[in-house]
Amino acid sequence: MSGPRLFLIAGEASGDGLGAALMAGMRQLAPETAFAGVGGPAMQAEGLASLFPMEELSVMGLAEVLPRYFDLKRRIAEVAAAVIAAKPDALIGIDSPDFCLRVAALVRQADPGQRIMHYVAPSVWAWRPGRAAKMARHVDHVLALLPFEPPYMQAAGMTCDFVGHPVVAEPLATPEQAAAFRAAHGIAADAPLVLALPGSRRGEVTRLAPRFDESLMRLRDRVPEMRVVLPTVRGVSAMVRAMAARWPVAPVVVERPEDKRAAFAAADLALAASGTVSLELAANATPMVIAYDMAWATRMLLERMVRLDTVTLVNLVSETRAVPEFLGTRCRPDLIAPALVRLADDGGGREEQMAAMALTMDRLGRGGEPPGLRAARSVLAHL
Repeated sequence: MSGPRLFLIAGEASGDGLGAALMAGMRQLAPETAFAGVGGPAMQAEGLASLFPMEELSVMGLAEVLPRYFDLKRRIAEVAAAVIAAKPDALIGIDSPDFCLRVAALVRQADPGQRIMHYVAPSVWAWRPGRAAKMARHVDHVLALLPFEPPYMQAAGMTCDFVGHPVVAEPLATPEQAAAFRAAHGIAADAPLVLALPGSRRGEVTRLAPRFDESLMRLRDRVPEMRVVLPTVRGVSAMVRAMAARWPVAPVVVERPEDKRAAFAAADLALAASGTVSLELAANATPMVIAYDMAWATRMLLERMVRLDTVTLVNLVSETRAVPEFLGTRCRPDLIAPALVRLADDGGGREEQMAAMALTMDRLGRGGEPPGLRAARSVLAHL
């Protein structure tokens, strides 16, 4: 008997990782599953023959999308046509909602009976509440990464399962690897180690680096023996190294994934941009301060639309406000530095943060079935 036929679409590295884990889970539960669609190296390693290189879809922001508009529009039509021709048991878009939901709309228009799923709920709980209702016109079922998301999706008319967040399945460095990292970079075992994480996009680093720099200089005045590690990615590595160059004691800049894992495990404290990185820090039980700002026009728009008093995922999942955050006009060194000092002094809610981080990881599925397997179980249940 042949297994289910799934058409998967991923547009970014994070979606590629989710897709690969889902494919592995499907092979475990339904070994005869056949896959088609668009994906990156991780999904291709699981056996997907991608229609075209996934990197063509990995663009973000209006300034980046506009020059590529007609190329992307052509790819949307091409992928939709491939789905309509294949008539899979399910079309599953993985994150990248701007691309995947446009494909879903064309497919639904051509074939109203096609089952359509989406992996990663859009952030309707924070802003754009109408987005879930719009999505429900084209999507039957949602796989959610966060435990509080299903009610929002269900209220809009879709079925939704919480399947766990991939952060709970990511490998962590051992204490021995953390100690080896310190030794390799000449950082004493008892020296306070601070992570600086000003984002992974050029715009973020340009905006945040000077403020992170000044905040950490102020912390160094209070804790002169501290060392700083800057984990970064290839696209912004040169900018991050330039930021590091003016320090009296040069920060350690690391790019390799194994070095980043070891740095997260070795750190005592972190100053980070808002985003999934807060969950990576929580997985390593590293107390943090979150700081973020955006372009003036974007900030004005979001301040009108955001409906929550926090955007930090650790705060949202744990239902606490244990992680201090400095957003928008409050993203200032004179506010950020005292919060760092309080955490470094072992006060200022360090224990409260530890409890919130542990609760967050438990609620995201730590210790349970891997998220990819849970996602596969959810897909099979809704076919």
